[in-house]
Parts: sequence; C-alpha cells; structure tokens
Amino acid sequence: MSNTKKHIKPWEELTIADDYMFKLVMRHPHICKRLIEKILKIKIKHITYLDDEKTLKFRYDGKGVRLDVYVEGDGTIYEIEMQVRDYGDKEMAYRARYYQSMIDVESLPAGTKHYNKLKNSFIIFICPFTMFDRKRHMYTFRNLCIQDDKIELDDGSTKIFLCAGGSIDDVSPDIKAFLDYIKGSSVKDDFVNEIDEYIQEIKINKEERVSYMTFEMKMMEAREDGLIEVAIAMLRDNKPLEEIIKYTGLPKEHIQELAKQVQ
Repeated sequence: MSNTKKHIKPWEELTIADDYMFKLVMRHPHICKRLIEKILKIKIKHITYLDDEKTLKFRYDGKGVRLDVYVEGDGTIYEIEMQVRDYGDKEMAYRARYYQSMIDVESLPAGTKHYNKLKNSFIIFICPFTMFDRKRHMYTFRNLCIQDDKIELDDGSTKIFLCAGGSIDDVSPDIKAFLDYIKGSSVKDDFVNEIDEYIQEIKINKEERVSYMTFEMKMMEAREDGLIEVAIAMLRDNKPLEEIIKYTGLPKEHIQELAKQVQ
C-alpha cells in the first residue's frame, strides 16, 4: 500500500488558499464577519456558527462535500468555501446548486408547510483561479426571467464566485488585496495583515498541528479506500492492469494483490 504521509502538505506551508487553513481562519468570528461585510458591502451586527459539526469538525457527508463556513448573520445564512480545485464552470455551478439545496433543507423547520420560512442565503465560493469569461474578480448570480431580465425571481438566494485570477478593476481595493493575498502576493492591507497574523498564531499551536495531521491522514485513508473499491470493480469487469493503474493511481503491486483477492 502506498505511503499516505508523503502526500500531506506540511503544516508550516499551509496558506489561506488551503481549505483547511481557510476554515480555521474563518472560525474567528471577527475575521469571518469582516470578510462577509467587505464582500457584500453591508454591516452585520453579529454572526452565529449554525452547526458545530459543520463549522469546526470538518464533517464530510455521503457525497464528500464539505461545508467550510456555515454561519448566520442578522437572519441571513452565509455559506463560504475556499475552492482549492478548479472543477470547471459547470461543475462549480452544480456544486453551488447542491449547497443551496442543503441549506434550504436544513434551515426549514421540520414539518413546516410554509416555504416563506426559508431564510435568505448567500453561497460564496472563493476561487484562486479564473471562471466564466476569465476577466472578473466577482460574479454574482440571482434568478432572472429569460423573457424579461428586469424581472427577478425573488427567492432569497444569491450565489457569488470570488475569483483571484480576475484581470479587470471590478472590486474594492480591500477585496482586491484579499484576493492577491490568496494568490500569494505580498500585500499591504490592514485586513490582510490581521488574517496573516492570525495564521501565524495558529501555526504555533501544537494541538492545531496534530488535528491537521490526524484529519489529513484520515482523509487520505478514506480516499485510498475509495480507490481500492474502484480498482476491485474494474478487476471484476476484467479491465486491463495498466488501465486500472492509470485510473486509480494505485501501485501495480497493490492492484495485483487485490486481483488475487478478487479471484
């Protein structure tokens, strides 16, 4: 079996662009609140983390989707996630749709028949890459009528893609500084400095380091278990050895051992 440890990014090298570190930073209520306020250009009295299982313990559901930051502020739900991998525009759109469905199901009181009890929601994906026309830093989506785009389906849901790879001048200087910081650029900005100082504090916390290593090991094991299941299914379908190696990335010796078990 392959050594999972060598694939884990060292704790000391984590940045705000790593979803694990982003999650830890967003655990700080003041920073999380300020980020939402800057993105949406609003003022929030306070925020509340809705579910400790989602916000602090890195829960994965059956489909492997992680709710990084799931908070409520002044009656509105905010779901914020760092998108480390560019899955493509269509996949990201469906991902946002799925998140919206989870938010709606969990925010509607059990047994209620009044859908107007659904809370307004913002899904915010922060992306260290470009999307759509590859120009903008910020794309905000709501439901508009195709026949008349002046008519909005006012269902209370908004989806925002914040892209660090944008090229035009379409966001405020503080958001631009934040996005440049995500890209690893040296930035002089009070909010970015606050985030960076907090990250340095986190990194010297031994308990956080151990938690990170434990989490990554468990996730590597889960991913490898999934690949093993795929390899077994391919073996049962009599797929060529080289095809299984290419598709799963598992070592040849590992797949050969699995083949003996299948037989």
